[in-house]
Amino acid sequence: MAEPEVPPVLRPIWAINQMTASEFAAVFAGVFEHTPWVAAKAALERPFPSKQALLGAMAKAVAAAPEEDQLALLRAHPTLGGEAAKRGEVTASSQSEQAVLGLDHMDGDEDAAFAAMNVAYERRFGFPFIIAVKGQRDRAAVLAALTHRFDEPPDRERQTALAEVLKIAGFRVEALISEEPAVEPGSSGDAAL
Repeated sequence: MAEPEVPPVLRPIWAINQMTASEFAAVFAGVFEHTPWVAAKAALERPFPSKQALLGAMAKAVAAAPEEDQLALLRAHPTLGGEAAKRGEVTASSQSEQAVLGLDHMDGDEDAAFAAMNVAYERRFGFPFIIAVKGQRDRAAVLAALTHRFDEPPDRERQTALAEVLKIAGFRVEALISEEPAVEPGSSGDAAL
């Protein structure tokens, strides 16, 4: 069963900088699919002057991780258009992202094409096909990317998949942080930065 849809609470970066490590981890644990260690590592880089800096700290944590941790991060992602998405057994973020293009309720030839390519891709690379669905034109564009990337060398495809994970994280961070100034209202700015 999918996690219940809870509207995100937008927080200013100054409030994020003041969170305890456990509060930070709780708020940002879902940015990387079932991989809370990324948020925990990024928390050590605070204070952040901007949401871009926060995302940069998360990207740094992923880049510095051993290959087996990077692969576990990739493997934590659900299959696009897969059975778990159709049954609502993915995170609320993944559910809503896949639903935007209707990847969670395909049928017929299109469903069969996605299923066949997803199986072949995962056998070849050892992790599911990952693409930031937001920003994709339609399901045909996603399937074309899946087909194209299937022929990439494994090391290059792993890097491409990690880059897509970071794009997804960027969209998710964007939904959690407000555009308010980085400095707490009424402060001189020294404490928050």
